[in-house]
Amino acid sequence: MATVIEASPLDFPMTDALRFLPEGPYQNGAGKFSWVGIQHGSDVTFGSLNRYDFTTGENVSMDLPGRPGFAFPCRTENKYVVGCERTLGYFDVSNGSWEPFCEGVDQAVENTIINDGLAYKDNLIFGCKDLEFATKKAGLYLYRGSDSKLICLRDDQICSNGKSVVEQDGKLFLIDTDSPTRTVVRYALDIAAGTLGEPEVVLDLTEDPAVPDGSILTPDGKSIIVSMFLPSAGPFGETRQYCLATGECERVWRTPLSTQNTCPALVEYQGKLMLIITTAVEHMTKEDQAVCSNAGKLFIAETDFDPAAWAPPAYDA
Repeated sequence: MATVIEASPLDFPMTDALRFLPEGPYQNGAGKFSWVGIQHGSDVTFGSLNRYDFTTGENVSMDLPGRPGFAFPCRTENKYVVGCERTLGYFDVSNGSWEPFCEGVDQAVENTIINDGLAYKDNLIFGCKDLEFATKKAGLYLYRGSDSKLICLRDDQICSNGKSVVEQDGKLFLIDTDSPTRTVVRYALDIAAGTLGEPEVVLDLTEDPAVPDGSILTPDGKSIIVSMFLPSAGPFGETRQYCLATGECERVWRTPLSTQNTCPALVEYQGKLMLIITTAVEHMTKEDQAVCSNAGKLFIAETDFDPAAWAPPAYDA
């Protein structure tokens, strides 16, 4: 029987724009994390980079020049690497400047934008999504830092979400949440060659009413934490921890009155690793929003993970 933990909404001002589609929380140092507002409304074509500080309870939001899929802090102070629309670039939070360094992502197809990704040393691995959520045409990419080369690993996804890289016996593997298929798959990853092996399903959620969205690994790499996007109203949403070896659900974090969980992140705060969960209003009717009054808020919950055994990577730039 999985352990059930109640998450609590963070108490800071959230406008309708910011509650529409929050994703991608990421630790920016102890007691701080960033997240992206992918889109500030159904008809809005830009979003934001947000930074939250537990000590002050303040969230600083800065508009970006489009819809971001991910944003990660760089080792250079105030600098973030961002996947925005079809461009990779650097955003400086000290002055709001935007510096593209890789443009034309997914240029072979129309109506896709960059979605979820991860930073691994000086590499970026990220996917795109079909804005109509219908056609297998979105790419999965490696931006290889060693030669600044953009490599298409797959060109047949609909909406690519949570990603992790693990090392086993000297080999690298990419774990990828393929949302529309409701599966999490693992590939052998060769960064030097720019190739993926054949996909192996490590978590099958095809019978679940919710869609797996963002995901991260537990600090020991043995389990995966997946935010579940349930496109209907209800008393709570779920972010779940599954054992990768057995597929067993080990833990469930509930988000009261918010069913559309989008992404999880671990953030160190006061000597503990806390779980941050983003949720969204996107696609909800007014009737659903009346039921799910916490939709679009960010949640926090406790974990028993050891902070000494974990550290989020920063992008090498």
